[in-house]
Formats: sequence, C-alpha cells, structure tokens
Amino acid sequence: MSEVVSKHIVPVAEDDQPTRRLFLAAGGLAGVGYAAAIGYPVYRYLASPVEESAAATAVTEVALRDAQKLPAGTALMFKFGSQPAMLIHHRDNTWVALGAVCSHLGCTVQYLPARNVIHCNCHGGEYDPNTGQNISGPPPRPLKRYVVKLTDEAAVVSRA
Repeated sequence: MSEVVSKHIVPVAEDDQPTRRLFLAAGGLAGVGYAAAIGYPVYRYLASPVEESAAATAVTEVALRDAQKLPAGTALMFKFGSQPAMLIHHRDNTWVALGAVCSHLGCTVQYLPARNVIHCNCHGGEYDPNTGQNISGPPPRPLKRYVVKLTDEAAVVSRA
C-alpha cells in the first residue's frame, strides 16, 4: 500500500515574506552585538593600567589617625590611593607599610601574625612581613614598600 500525502501550500501575502534585506540587517545587528561583546573586555584590559596608574600616582601619602594604638603583632589594612595596603606593627615595635596586592595575579594579600608571614590565598604565595620580599609560591616580585613616619596624631605612610 502506498500513501499519498498531500501538501497544502498556503499563500503568503507579499508583505509578510522575509526579504534578503531583512535577513542581512538581522545578521548585521548580530555581528555588531558579537563585536561589542568581544571588544569591551579587550578595551577594559588595555585601558585599566593607565587609569589605575594615574589614580595611584596622584596620592603621595596617607595619614592613618590613631594608628599608634594598633597592638603589636597586628596589621591595619588601608587604601593607598586606589590600591589596598597594610601597616604592620611588629612585636619588636617596628612599623612596616607594604602594598597588599600580590605580584602574581593581583589578589589582595593578608598578614598572618601566628606564622609571621604575609599570605596570598589565590595561589599560596608568601612574603616576608619585614621586607615584603617573596619567599615562596608563584609571586615573581616583592610587595611594594612604603615609608612610615610616626607622629603624635597619626602614622604617615608615603612613597619611598
């Protein structure tokens, strides 16, 4: 047995038919969206260092009021311009200020007083809390070091 399948052709009004121009316009719009989705992250990647370096160089010193009250063996996180930094009051009563941005991938580091080390949780990098030198893990460079001057009202942290 063979079946006969009939096909019905429904006439479409000429205005309802998709045209080549409409198809090309939709494709062009999709292409522009795709280019923007790719281009914006590339633009932000290339533009970021200029913006950050301009903002970072604008600040030359930061006064941290009442920092002298910081107990020995602890650290105070603060912003130096747009970048995180830390002021460490060591147990031997010395003061050190270091940038808190890991030189490996830019993660924020933290001071671990129990181990007397600065640690990066991203990839396990460690730094010496007295000098900022990288002592283990993937960080290629030491932490940025700042100058600390104690006054009666504040600890003044400035560029070296």
